[in-house]
Amino acid sequence: MSVVEPVAHALAARLLPLLDLTSLGEDDTPARIEAMCTRALGSGLPAAVCIYPEHITTARRALGDSAVKIATVVNFPDGGSDAQRVERETRRALAAGADEIDLVLPWAALQGGDPGCARAVVLAARTACGNTHCLKLILETGQLTPAQIHAASELGIQAGVDFLKTSTGKVAVNATVEAATIMLEVIAAHGGRCGFKAAGGIRSLADAALYLDLARDRLGDEWVTPGHFRIGASALYDALLPLLARPA
Repeated sequence: MSVVEPVAHALAARLLPLLDLTSLGEDDTPARIEAMCTRALGSGLPAAVCIYPEHITTARRALGDSAVKIATVVNFPDGGSDAQRVERETRRALAAGADEIDLVLPWAALQGGDPGCARAVVLAARTACGNTHCLKLILETGQLTPAQIHAASELGIQAGVDFLKTSTGKVAVNATVEAATIMLEVIAAHGGRCGFKAAGGIRSLADAALYLDLARDRLGDEWVTPGHFRIGASALYDALLPLLARPA
């Protein structure tokens, strides 16, 4: 065994319970979602699976009474500005069995100088989630300037979201270290009560380690738990499992 293998095994073990195993393909089928959930149960539990709302019932049946949460997306991927529609969409997802909501911020409204519209959408989802369901806010950072990422992070925390999330994975630029740094610094400035989720293009152990280190440096290793830190990915799961299968 090489010197680096124990380090890689330990890092993979650290990351697995922080993972939101994600499938948001336009051609996802119930069979595909069921197979993903079954694999997760047999290969090492992630924090959650993240899927489209139409697959919540399938995932709930496949996951049974396991500890894996079901996350779904609303206002996705475009980030519309209709607060009433977002509230209805969120309530339907929760009624279907979702545990967590990943909401796309109306980032274009924020860009256009209408933060009030963006805030109304976030508050509508927060109202629907109440105090019992986790709300993650997708900023779509690849479409925003650094100043706008900072403003969006402040908006989300002030509206009471549980996590700030980088990206939908549906645009040209998704998670970046630069965007994550801004978001984590805003989170730290607010005492670390809001969590952080990196998503979009994170495929390798090295990719994931960058975000893990950013969070540790700003908020401490003890902060990095599934309640505060997630990585949304599918290819990353495939990269972690072979490392975990080797002896530590």
